[in-house]
Amino acid sequence: MSFFIEERTRQYRDGSTQTDRYLRVGRIVGCAIGAVVLLTATSCQFTKVGQGHVGVKVNNVGSDAGVSNKSLGVGWYFTPPGVTIYEYPVYTNNYTWQEVERFSFQDRNGLSIGADVSVAYRADPSKAPILFQKYRVDMDGIVSGALRNTVRNAIVANASTMSVEQIYGPKKAELIERARKQASKYLEPYGLHIEQLYWASNIILPKNIQSQINMRVANEQQALAEQAKVATAQARARSAVAMAEGKAKALQIEQEAIKNSPQIVELRAVEKWNGILPQYVVGGQTMPMIGGALKR
Repeated sequence: MSFFIEERTRQYRDGSTQTDRYLRVGRIVGCAIGAVVLLTATSCQFTKVGQGHVGVKVNNVGSDAGVSNKSLGVGWYFTPPGVTIYEYPVYTNNYTWQEVERFSFQDRNGLSIGADVSVAYRADPSKAPILFQKYRVDMDGIVSGALRNTVRNAIVANASTMSVEQIYGPKKAELIERARKQASKYLEPYGLHIEQLYWASNIILPKNIQSQINMRVANEQQALAEQAKVATAQARARSAVAMAEGKAKALQIEQEAIKNSPQIVELRAVEKWNGILPQYVVGGQTMPMIGGALKR
């Protein structure tokens, strides 16, 4: 292969010719150009933005180098050499920082505490280019880097205002919610939305502190049980007193009624009578109960 129109042949004492030298140069140039064309053809490709994702186009060469301000929807896109498309999920994703990624923080007294934390997050489709311009990595890199650091800083800041008893007990939910709000306030302007932030496991305390808290909780539970027993006994006593007072009051009322109306005695006897008269009556005696109530 030659790229030269003029061909000249000159004989030199060493046996070589000028023509051969022109031809060799032509082959080298032709192979180089062919290699460049082949490399360009093979490096040109299409990139797909999948369902539930939004794409960000980044051009690294030419006068248009930079991040495109327009997000890419679902579909295939031509990506020549120097062009990269990054995908960000717009549906809710979940991730748990645990084991080597476990969070460490301190209470207000400097006691070390550990915890596994889970997050539910998604990217704002309209702000995906802003998100990439801020962090320059894909979503996995953001989750392990910027998102984790922001959440950790929020937990550290809020935990430092609480005691270990509060963090482990009544204010545990308040702590994680305050951290979520603080992290969301920082990340929302860049297009990263935190939907949920929650403890993925029990909060991890030093063994001696854990034992002390467990003992205190057990003592409190026992005290509550004893208080419940006392309250039950007191309630039963009050009930018995109330019943006795009721009976005494009723008896007093009945006695007053009998005093004012003696006929009530005969009425009570009639109410208890089974209707059978005595078979034998001693002379001069009246029939029981008949002398008064039945004559009327």
